[in-house]
Amino acid sequence: MRFVPSKSIEQQDLQALHRIRSRMIGSRTQLGNQIRGLLAEYGIVLPLHLSQVRRSLPRLIEEDNPLLSGFGRQLLAALYEELCTLEQRIAKVEEQVQQIHRGNALCQKIAAVEGVGPVTATAVVAAIADGRTFHNGRQFAAWVGLVPRQHSSEDGVASRAEPASAALIAVANSFGVR
Repeated sequence: MRFVPSKSIEQQDLQALHRIRSRMIGSRTQLGNQIRGLLAEYGIVLPLHLSQVRRSLPRLIEEDNPLLSGFGRQLLAALYEELCTLEQRIAKVEEQVQQIHRGNALCQKIAAVEGVGPVTATAVVAAIADGRTFHNGRQFAAWVGLVPRQHSSEDGVASRAEPASAALIAVANSFGVR
């Protein structure tokens, strides 16, 4: 049986930062969908992309649209303000990820792989306490979830990466393969 080494405080902090970033991005998507849904109930249909919501909403709030009441405009203005605040917070978290990446030689080494950027590199560093836990790249890939687990008599890596880390690495892997 192989035991997973404990993470350092720095790795735990970095993992917490990634979890917060992930939650905030999900919240932003939910908020954008709610705004689009509410507007659709008023008969105003916006394209799916969040940038369209960002671009169109101020104009809809400002103009005298007969489909929106004054109260409806107030509600949408509050949601737009919430969206802007959330995007500022996401930008701050992403800047923190960038700073950590710039200050960590291991992150920079991982980011040297084609298709791997600061977010993926810092997620890998946060998820893996010690890369020597894996005997080869195949074990690492199985742990992440990119390839099936090995079910042989040899000790396999017991744990699997978090879905967020696996998703980031899978995306990076798809870019690296092309």
